Amino acid sequence: MTQDIPFLFHPQAAPWFQEESDALLLTLFCEEGARIHEVWLRHEPDNEEYLLAMTRVATRERLGIWQARLPLALGQDLQLYCFKCLTHEGQWWLHGAGISPAMPPREQHFRFNTRHQPPAWVQDQVFYQIFPDRFCNGDPSLSVRHHEYEYGGKAVISKAWGEPVSQQGEGTASSEFYGGDLAGIDSKLHYLQSLGVTALYLNPIFASPSNHKYDTQDYYRVDPHLGSNERLAELTRHLRQRGMKIILDAVVNHTSTQHPWFCPPRGAMGNPDSAFRKFYTFDQEGDYVSWKGIRSLPKLDFASEQVQDAVYRAEDAILRYWMRPPYQIDGWRFDVIHMLGERGTAEGNPGHVRAIRHTLKQENPEAYVLGEHFFEASQWLQGDQEDGAMNYYGFAHPIRAFLAGQDIAYHPIRISAAELDGWLKQARAHIPFKNQLAQLNLLDSHDTARFLHLLGEDRQRMMLAATLLLTYIGAPCIYYGDEVGLSGGNDPDCRRCFPWDSTAWDHVLHEHYRRLTQIRRQRPSLRRGDAQTLYAGAHSYVFARTLQSDQVVVACNRHPTEPRTISLPLWQTASPASRFTDAFNGDKFEVVQGEVQLTIPANSARVLLSS
Repeated sequence: MTQDIPFLFHPQAAPWFQEESDALLLTLFCEEGARIHEVWLRHEPDNEEYLLAMTRVATRERLGIWQARLPLALGQDLQLYCFKCLTHEGQWWLHGAGISPAMPPREQHFRFNTRHQPPAWVQDQVFYQIFPDRFCNGDPSLSVRHHEYEYGGKAVISKAWGEPVSQQGEGTASSEFYGGDLAGIDSKLHYLQSLGVTALYLNPIFASPSNHKYDTQDYYRVDPHLGSNERLAELTRHLRQRGMKIILDAVVNHTSTQHPWFCPPRGAMGNPDSAFRKFYTFDQEGDYVSWKGIRSLPKLDFASEQVQDAVYRAEDAILRYWMRPPYQIDGWRFDVIHMLGERGTAEGNPGHVRAIRHTLKQENPEAYVLGEHFFEASQWLQGDQEDGAMNYYGFAHPIRAFLAGQDIAYHPIRISAAELDGWLKQARAHIPFKNQLAQLNLLDSHDTARFLHLLGEDRQRMMLAATLLLTYIGAPCIYYGDEVGLSGGNDPDCRRCFPWDSTAWDHVLHEHYRRLTQIRRQRPSLRRGDAQTLYAGAHSYVFARTLQSDQVVVACNRHPTEPRTISLPLWQTASPASRFTDAFNGDKFEVVQGEVQLTIPANSARVLLSS
């Protein structure tokens, strides 16, 4: 007969996790009734197993607390460890992905990078993603004129603000312009601050003939239809005055065919003697490698030292330029960073990403290095490459599956709350805790259907999703307009204009976002605390975020009609909190014998704040 799996938990936040000059103080929570009589801390200095005996230091209600100091191994940036717990019948192992009766593989060990860590400021942010052409028109004189030029063989189209976006298959998605610009963003900073936004992520703003600007023509010039270099400097100055941050989109895997490096007369295309020929990859017939076969996007060859110099290495490199005065951006979001590489492939990718990181940290040690990855990205997130990723795999995908019943390819999927919990834990398990805090969590983006659309315009479920976004571990990012109920299907429909006529807003949803950002700002546990699952069943998922004496409990129930009453085992958190208040309706809760009775209404979430 198999043993029942005991409760075990390793908190990775204060006061139970402490960094010392040459060691880490580590803690294990263990259920008293689990009959565990020895606990060993396993680690691998010099890639060899060592077991350190842990000491039982305290008991809190039904919880035994064990601690040990982990010496930091010299010559190893990444410290791997897990916990071996012995009973008289066998053993249990606690690791990043959960509990198992045998030693876990190395990729599931807890990990801590002693040398490379994300900037601490990222944890405290609420990001807001803006697709510049669709956010706000602040200077109509800059707007693209109807048929001003041709793009992709067709005349560009100027549309009235709020006019419907052309749908897929119509062939005009990239050549429609509505007039959004940097002046418009600047004019709405007061709105963004009132929403609780503290950092902006802008889709590309550099010179390009398309509305999305992922086909760059000039990396050193803001697109004139969005503004100017001087206008960007003014925007970043105003952001700094408000204590806000900004990151820009770096599209350095490929260029436009209209970039001077590529196009005639001096460019590489059709000119084997061009000084820029080695910037790209050509075959013997003179054909070139493009991104995913899209001919308008020739792929840069990072085997070329000239490309390395131009992008990141030289004193006047692209990535350095915008981090310096008068712009002083706070970091870069790297488009398809995992595809960047040599000779038309991703060859050499890790080395170049490390070199890019080194460059950015030279310019500003607190720069945020953010990668775009639609799927699992652990290998880039060990500390020495990216600080965080757009967390599709570890947040957007599982939340979409749980609440919308669709995977990232829009295929049907059904998962329980328990399966959601397992997915979230697996995604966190493979990266250091500080990188977990620096993940950019999102529900949707310019590349996906709006989450509200996926939910069938169900506002109540959208509020549930927003609650998870603003309370889960990582830095939340709101896609412009989500907070007022802006909907839309797949790209390009997800890039509709922001409705500045507030009579069109969903004010209940907007106020819900405002309250959530306020709670996040007030409660340090939501920004820096660990996440601990308290319950995961068929439809209901409950977790606690804890930091020192501050604790927030988040409880969601996706069942469309039935409320769920649960007894929550708060004793498992070892928190001294004895009273909680519902953040939305003010209900009071007492912790009785380590537990709280909570009813979660159907299709809703509750947030309980320690008091």
